Amino acid sequence: MAGLVRPRRGLRWLVPGLPFLWLAIFFLLPFGIVLKISLSDPLTAQPPYTPVFDPSDVVGFVGALDFENFLMLRGDPLYRDAILSSFMVAGISTVLLLLVGFPIAYAMARAPERWRTILVALVILPFWTSFLIRVYAWIGILRPEGLLNKALMGLGFIDEPLTLLNTQGAVYLGIVYAYLPFMVLPLYATLEKQDYRLIEAAQDLGSPPWRAFWSITVPLAWPGIVAGSLLCFIPAVGEFVIPDLLGGSETLMIGRTLWSEFFSNRDWPLASAVAIVLLIVLVMPIVIYRDVEARRLEARP
Repeated sequence: MAGLVRPRRGLRWLVPGLPFLWLAIFFLLPFGIVLKISLSDPLTAQPPYTPVFDPSDVVGFVGALDFENFLMLRGDPLYRDAILSSFMVAGISTVLLLLVGFPIAYAMARAPERWRTILVALVILPFWTSFLIRVYAWIGILRPEGLLNKALMGLGFIDEPLTLLNTQGAVYLGIVYAYLPFMVLPLYATLEKQDYRLIEAAQDLGSPPWRAFWSITVPLAWPGIVAGSLLCFIPAVGEFVIPDLLGGSETLMIGRTLWSEFFSNRDWPLASAVAIVLLIVLVMPIVIYRDVEARRLEARP
């Protein structure tokens, strides 16, 4: 019996151990590689950085690493401006996504139950098409001779084509379109579970509909709002495809800066340092939200 119990106890540790093993292989190991490159120096060779790990000279390898790239980031305004611009674009896009996505999710949650599965399928339907093809489709819509300008001119609203493509507005439009399902689905999952009899009770007690909405629906939907906002904000900060295809040459975002450093300048150490700083900045709000949410749950009676 003792021989049978020991394997079972070993298997018991296998279940929680597999996720940690997955994180170690696919997150910690790549992060360690990028961190090592960020502490290296650029080199016109293959690989384009030095030093390269040598098991026979570990002391010399460690001694050759330095923080010169991180110090360069602190003194170069280009990367500071790129990060600030990326956060501004991602923040404005997240607010727009919330303004567009909340009414959609609310309408889906209040729809008859037999229609909800169809509505959810319609929300995720764009994922069946390649992301790149969907962004290219907006080029055909927004260009001067595109569908939107032709429709506006045909209806008599404008006399000459508008400059819609290669603008900041086109970037916001592309991000809102591409990330809208990531905002709608968490909001819908939260709103669907709400007891709408609370709103009816508030209205019976004399509360106007708008006040009942702000006092009951919005606070109860707060977990979905935060989840959807994080799901949209974090990838939008590092977005590259949409600003490159829909934005102009003056659109400054950290994703385009990273691409330029990696593939145009071939400065892998500096680009890796930018990626490390960006990762740390993005992880901080997640950690703060996790701590606040844990304290809130612990404070519940």
